[in-house]
This record gives sequence, structure tokens and C-alpha cells, in this order.
Amino acid sequence: MNPLESLRLAWRSIRGHRLRSALTTLGIVIGIAAVIAFVTLGASLQAGVIGDISPDDQRNLYGWAAEPNTEGGPLAGAQPVFTQDDLDAVEDREDIDAAYGYATLQTQAISNGEETVAQGSGLIASGPSYIREERIAEGRQFEMGAREAVLNPAAANQFEENVSVGENLTVTMLGGQRMDVEVVGITDNSEGLSPFEGFESSPRVYVPTNPYYTEQASMLGIGGGGGGGAGNQSLAGGEARFLAIIIEAESADQTDIDAARESATDYLESDAADASELLDDDLEVQLQTSTELLGQLQDVLNLLQNFIVGIAAISLLVGSIGIANIMLVSVTERTREIGIMKAVGAQNRDVLGLFLTESVILGVIGAILGTGLGLVGGYLGAQYIDLPLVYPLEYVALAIIVGMVVGILAGLYPAWRAARTDPIDALRYE
Repeated sequence: MNPLESLRLAWRSIRGHRLRSALTTLGIVIGIAAVIAFVTLGASLQAGVIGDISPDDQRNLYGWAAEPNTEGGPLAGAQPVFTQDDLDAVEDREDIDAAYGYATLQTQAISNGEETVAQGSGLIASGPSYIREERIAEGRQFEMGAREAVLNPAAANQFEENVSVGENLTVTMLGGQRMDVEVVGITDNSEGLSPFEGFESSPRVYVPTNPYYTEQASMLGIGGGGGGGAGNQSLAGGEARFLAIIIEAESADQTDIDAARESATDYLESDAADASELLDDDLEVQLQTSTELLGQLQDVLNLLQNFIVGIAAISLLVGSIGIANIMLVSVTERTREIGIMKAVGAQNRDVLGLFLTESVILGVIGAILGTGLGLVGGYLGAQYIDLPLVYPLEYVALAIIVGMVVGILAGLYPAWRAARTDPIDALRYE
């Protein structure tokens, strides 16, 4: 029996039991679709996040104080230990271009005088150079010590009339106090500017740490000894302390980054720094670049991806058992057919090839449908999260191969059993 004839007979058998064949391949479809969808989302997320790192941001060091080897990403286990005096001293060092604190202030609402909209944790206090000049679409960076703000488009466009440079806004903090800001700039897009705030698009208002952060920290300190209302500060000796800091090296060159890291760490852990009052054997200063932080994120994504692949492998195992089961049923149902085939001259290899071809077709169909479903799922997920779509084409080819392998392995025993059927017993089978 030639291969084309085996293929024709196998396809006729599959078409004769459409529902059974569809249910048989369902496990293969689900397993491969899960792998393709999550691998696509992982690749898209990686491309989206890495694409958001500008060359200028690659020279930034993001810092906090936490226990050594604390896992969980940026600011995991961080404690507020850095004062503005520490940052001023670090900025004066030879290998460092700028140093400033970073804090997210909890707010209730923001208004432009006539209209008020709800605003959660979108008020970010930092240094002027945190908003890089190439990210400013209109206006300029704010100045430290001034009551100024830079908005992203999502924050500027959330009113009926879009906010423009030169307008004044009123921000209502979580405790009810109000702060006025003058809009001096609007960024080119609404994506986050650093790993501290994340890279997703959402309304954000950027203000200088002085006066907004220092005033908010003082109010909370007077009210309850520092507390966590702003989520980023405490008071020690009457001075606000930062949970997170940003150090800018002179360039993105690795030598300059390492020099800035070493210089800043040496000072912050020295007795001359205010931070040393709170640093002890359980805390150490950690300074990492965006690329290093994204490496941690990639490790988490790889772990999640491996977990999903493991679940999908179980689904594929279930699917292969389903194929083996249905092929055994098919062998039993077609016992007389096998006997007739052998009686007219079919060899064992012909019967073996026929049933093996049928199981491979089921596996390949499951792989193709699973790949299509996975690609659609990955596309919808990337669109929903607003990520650039990246298809891992190597996984598409791998899915087809896996489908064939699963079909072969699942069909081997049923096909061997069919080939070993005695033609006389088969012809007498009712």
C-alpha cells in the first residue's frame, strides 16, 4: 500500500467520526495554544519593556536600601534611609552627574478649577532630570523648589478641555490637603519613565520632591511620626527620608556606570552619610540599572513561562492518551476490515502505516489548530495590554513537530496491535 493510499484511508476514517476526532485532538489543541499564547505574550512584553529604555535612561542607577538577596524586584524590602543632604553630597561627587529622591504620593483628585477628576497614585515626586528633555513634547522640565509640574498626555487629556502648558491645577492629597501646581511641560506619551513606576500607560503628574514631597512628609510626620500615608517616607530628626533614589552616571558607558555605583555606595554607607544612622548589618544599599532590573523581570517571566509550559505538557500528555485510547477503539471497531485487508494481500507494515498515519494526522491537526488559537490569543492579549506584537516563529514550527511526535508516540501501540491481528480471527470477528 503506497503512502497516498494510507493517507486517503486514514482521512476517510477521521472524517467518518468527526466529533470523536475533534474531542480526541482537544487536549493537543489546548496544550499547544497555551504554550504559543504565553510565549507570544512573554516575547511581546520583553520587546515592549526593553523598547521603552532610552539610551539616556541606561545611565541611571535606581537605588534603595534592603536586606541582601531580597527577591521581588525593585524596592522589595526597601526601607526609607536617604536624606536630601545625602543626595546633595552624592551629586557633588566627581563620577556622578545627578542624584535625587523618588516618591509616589497618594492623592484623591486633581482639578483645573472648573472640573475635578479622580486621581489615585499618579503624583510622582523626583528630580528635574527624571523627565528627560527628549521626552518633553511641550514646555520644559520643572525646577527644584518651584511649584511646577510636568504632565503626561493621559493626565492632561482627562478633562473635557485638555490641559496645556501655563495652566494651574489643584491636587487634593489623600489626607485632604490641597497643593497648587503650574503646568510647565507635557511629555510625548503616557508610558512610565522608569522601572520604579512601571512602563504601562496611565495618568501621571510629575513634581519636584522639594517642596511637594518634603511638605507632605512633614505633614505626615507631625500627624503621626512619619507613618506610611505617602508610602515612601519617614521622618528622622525632622528630615524626610527617601525610600527610593536615582543616581545618574556621566554616560551610559559601563565604566562610568560602575564608577558612579561605587562612588555613591561608598558615600551612602560611610559614617558621613545620614543613611548610615539607619543602615546596619541587615540593610545594604542596592543600585541597579534598568537593564539589570529588567533582567530580574525576565527571570520572573521565564519562570512563569516554564510553569505554563509544564501545565501545557500535562495537557499534551492527556491529549496523547486520548489519541492512543481512540486509536485502540478504532482498531477494535475495524477488526473485520483489518482481516479483509490482510486477506487480499496487505502486509503488517501496511496496516501499521495506516493506523500510524491516522494518529499522526490527529496530532498534526491538533497542533495546527492549537497554534492558530495560540497566535490569536497572543495577539488579543498583546492588544489588550498595549504591547508590540512579537510572534516567536520558532515555537510555531516546534508546535507542528510536537503534534507529529505526539501522534506517532500515541499511535505506536494501537498500530502495532492492529498489525499483529490474525486475519482468520479478524474475519470471524462480529
